[in-house]
Amino acid sequence: MSDKKIVVVFGATGVQGGSVVKALLNDPETATKFHIRGVTRDPSKPNAKVLAEKGVECVKGDLDSKDSLREAFKNAYAVYAVTNYWESMSADKEIQQGKNVVDVAKESGVQHLVFSTLLNVTEITNGKLPHVYHFDSKAEIEKYMRSTGIGFTAFMPGFYMSNFPTMIMVPNTESNDKDALLFVFPTPSDSTKIPLFDADADTGKYVKAILKKPDQTLGKRVFAATDYYTPDQMLDTFRQVKPSAGKLIRFAQVSPDQFKQGAIGKGMPEFAAQELLENFQLLDAEGYFGGADLGESLALLDEKPSTWKEYVENFPQWAHLD
Repeated sequence: MSDKKIVVVFGATGVQGGSVVKALLNDPETATKFHIRGVTRDPSKPNAKVLAEKGVECVKGDLDSKDSLREAFKNAYAVYAVTNYWESMSADKEIQQGKNVVDVAKESGVQHLVFSTLLNVTEITNGKLPHVYHFDSKAEIEKYMRSTGIGFTAFMPGFYMSNFPTMIMVPNTESNDKDALLFVFPTPSDSTKIPLFDADADTGKYVKAILKKPDQTLGKRVFAATDYYTPDQMLDTFRQVKPSAGKLIRFAQVSPDQFKQGAIGKGMPEFAAQELLENFQLLDAEGYFGGADLGESLALLDEKPSTWKEYVENFPQWAHLD
């Protein structure tokens, strides 16, 4: 370890952080160059112990405590940080956590802070969509990060593919066939452009590339998505991979109020349902990434990102569909 650079990874047992740890361990170059310090709430838990057996130094970390962060960042070269708005549903709390990370990283001499962030939706839509707090809060963290002069990369994950089988492609309760699905969305199927991203499989591919190519990524935004897809294109692919189930799936564009009520019916607070609605509406407005081209970010990768076709083929709960 003595001659390796320390990379601190937040959420080491979670989706994004876990993907980063896996990618850094499995790449011969990064495995030789970096020592991974995984930050988790409880290093004694089974998932953390599995990482420890692979050589990951698992430490306890608290985004609300700068003293905790100072310990985690000791002698670190790079940090991968991710915050979770949905845990508290408080933009102020998320922003403060982000500022804590930036401040301590700067103070600790971290040379490359890779922060999982998003665009300011209120700004890019000129106030038309002012309630997408989990975007705007992360954008505020990026703005603060830029103001400090720390070496950073803003990593921007796309729309999670995992959202589709869990909340968008849902059972069609009006059908007698248990495999019939509805693709429920509040915007049109032919014009909505969704930057699809397999967070579990691909976060690590992007972060690994960012760390391997600091000359190309410091001070930059990296947009993480395999491509922009319309719902029509997604459905065409689903039907190709699952022909029988594909005959039973259909697109259902719902009104904004229907979409909100559906989210509220699943237990979401009204303000969060409005936030989710505007998040989806963004896809058919200025765009999730504000219309950014993905080419430069994709060119950084030395492993291809997962396609929607591959996701449909490999999603376990769809394995029985043909």
